[in-house]
Amino acid sequence: MHVLICGGGVIGACSAYCLAKAGAEVTVVERAGVANASSGKSGGFLAVDWCAGSALDEMARRSFGLHAELAESLREALDLDWGYRPVETLSIAASQKRNFSEHSRMPKPAWLAERVMVHDRIGSTETTAQLDPAAFTRAMMRAAEGIVMSPDGKRATGAVIDGKDTKADAVLIAMGPWLILACRWLPLPRTFGLKGHSLVFRFQPDNNATLFAEIETEEGDVETPEIVPRVDGTTYVCGLSSQALMPADPARVTADEGAFEKLRQLTACVSTELADAEIIAKQACHRPLIEDGLPFIGAVAGVEDAYIAKGHSVWGMLNGPATGEAMAELLLQGAPQHIDLTPFNSARQPPLDPDRVDVK
Repeated sequence: MHVLICGGGVIGACSAYCLAKAGAEVTVVERAGVANASSGKSGGFLAVDWCAGSALDEMARRSFGLHAELAESLREALDLDWGYRPVETLSIAASQKRNFSEHSRMPKPAWLAERVMVHDRIGSTETTAQLDPAAFTRAMMRAAEGIVMSPDGKRATGAVIDGKDTKADAVLIAMGPWLILACRWLPLPRTFGLKGHSLVFRFQPDNNATLFAEIETEEGDVETPEIVPRVDGTTYVCGLSSQALMPADPARVTADEGAFEKLRQLTACVSTELADAEIIAKQACHRPLIEDGLPFIGAVAGVEDAYIAKGHSVWGMLNGPATGEAMAELLLQGAPQHIDLTPFNSARQPPLDPDRVDVK
């Protein structure tokens, strides 16, 4: 079976790996580069039980275990390493206006500012982990190594790549928020892209805990940056979401005015050492969102041999392996063997009118 995957992010890469491992022939089509959008610019945070009580719980638990298995097996088999490690995860609070340290419930790492309060340990090395998302996505693609319809419009037969038809037995759309472009020719619901900003500092703290912060600003607002030290001697900081319109090309995403400086100022509330360190990357990307908060995973209703896997929001990196596994099982065995995809059927929402596609 030849499967054509549209999208070189973590979902496309994990699907390619799982399909290839199961014996399928796989072609991945990507306009801007592997891990070029949110899959390469996210925090890479993983949690086993943070989706408890939701339809994502089964998938998250399965995928968390797969991450540990992949990190071990592919390091041994192919010498691939993407900085996977279990971590502690802390909830902290700080303010640009006052000192919160006297309210700290726990000892805090030495690199944090005096005014920071450590509120709680919200994840242990048994329940939370972290990786380099770009390295992971590229490793999955290495390990694995627009759409043409049939004349009646009822079957996906391939894709147009640089003006040429590429045939396939099945097409999997894994284009993140850019799935909205596929709404021009497939009956798919509306998707959204929520822009986020991030900075990568050359900084290695004395404690590798991931931090989820609440910071009171001078204006009285509350921002919630995430701070993720990595094994390569860098520390990733993200935050400041907005609903800016996406460009048609992921490579043309730009930051909101003043976002990077504001994020650095928020970082300084948590750690002046970190905020004063060299910034080696300034990034902006759009996370894929669905209106009801759940991804679309499975067959496209009404179109034979067309499949979709997207809309994972902040849990794309976590749920990539289980999504890829489920798609490989669905395409090659007729049904997923480990998780129930029923809650993620795209037919639960009406298709978008193609004339309303508003990506510029």
